[in-house]
Amino acid sequence: MDGSSPAAPAVVDRRIRHGTPAFRRTNLALFSSGFATFGLLYCVQPLMPAFSRDFGVDAATSSLSLSLTTAVMAVGMLFAGAISDAFGRKPIMLASLLSSSVLVLLTAVTPSWGLLLAARALLGVTLAGLPAVAMTYLSEEVHGESLGFAMGLYIGGNAIGGMSGRLISGFTADHASWRVAVGVIGALGLLAAFLVAKGLPPSLHFEKRKAHPRALVAVFRDLLKDTGLPWLFAEGFLLMGAFVTIYNYVSFRLLAPPFSLSQSHVGAIFMVYLIGVGASAWMGALAGKLGRGKVMWTALVIMLVGVALSASSVIWAIVVGIAMITFGFFGGHSIASGWVGLRANKAKAHASSMYLFSYYMGSSIAGSLGGVFWTHGGWHGVAIYVTVLVLAGLVIAIKLRGLKPQAAS
Repeated sequence: MDGSSPAAPAVVDRRIRHGTPAFRRTNLALFSSGFATFGLLYCVQPLMPAFSRDFGVDAATSSLSLSLTTAVMAVGMLFAGAISDAFGRKPIMLASLLSSSVLVLLTAVTPSWGLLLAARALLGVTLAGLPAVAMTYLSEEVHGESLGFAMGLYIGGNAIGGMSGRLISGFTADHASWRVAVGVIGALGLLAAFLVAKGLPPSLHFEKRKAHPRALVAVFRDLLKDTGLPWLFAEGFLLMGAFVTIYNYVSFRLLAPPFSLSQSHVGAIFMVYLIGVGASAWMGALAGKLGRGKVMWTALVIMLVGVALSASSVIWAIVVGIAMITFGFFGGHSIASGWVGLRANKAKAHASSMYLFSYYMGSSIAGSLGGVFWTHGGWHGVAIYVTVLVLAGLVIAIKLRGLKPQAAS
């Protein structure tokens, strides 16, 4: 014997990598969950003109069917991470999908505007359990080299869900009613819940922790002290606020003269969401190679060009403009959300929750405020308002160019 100590056993990295069966199962399950979340959330967006007609409310009031949900959802997300720390990632995501799908099915039969808004507010509570926890699951379970691609695919599922929710509800409302449309989306949510239950691998890097209110406040306070995270939170607010404002009121514009399109035709325009799938995966992967700070600002520039095109009176230019806004938004969101997961060395669930709080408050506050610009300035008023939001986001993106992906430990 030479007296030397035995070699320490090699540490095996069990995080999920690209090209493995576990990676495929994870992506399918989370793609399905993102699909369902955004379908359940945004199916009402093309139906806002129908709500205005059936319930006798104006455009800004009809937008409450979405903005109320996202506002409640944003607040709920602040606590979703802590709850998942106590009960686990997959159980919370599955419970969120099941309860949200059932609630949307019930929403389809609500007899009054007040009850519809109450149901949509409750939907914000149930949906809050999925997006922040899904992002946390990915950041914990997927290897850093594969995270950008996986996060992009998850957000791609969001894009497909958002597109499908709008497309299916618009088409079904044209040929049946908005109630049937909402019911169909609820049924698809139940199918997605089944796929998550069967396919999502269990967490291997999750550490159960009890939720303590004081500790939760302290964690959020520490996150806000970081030199980069608050700017990323603000970026999420501006990206989502600009994007939702465009989609909230473009239906009102295209259904009215001189375009006078049908609900089905307006819904078909939302197929540009497919561009978001490619944008989120491609820009997420590109940012992982070149650096997030070097890529994110380009997403805002693309959005600016799209907003300018949307102000045209020619339908093809409007569609191209909406496509560019969609590409830029999903690319920017993919980069920012993945950056939050990397930047937060600890408390990743809380950092994701805080990012999505800002993100959905952008939808709620900025999206509803856009209705004022629509009412008083038409589409040009909306375009000017959104341009201001995107320019602010561009300033932040330029500021973040020198920020390192991870904070110093």
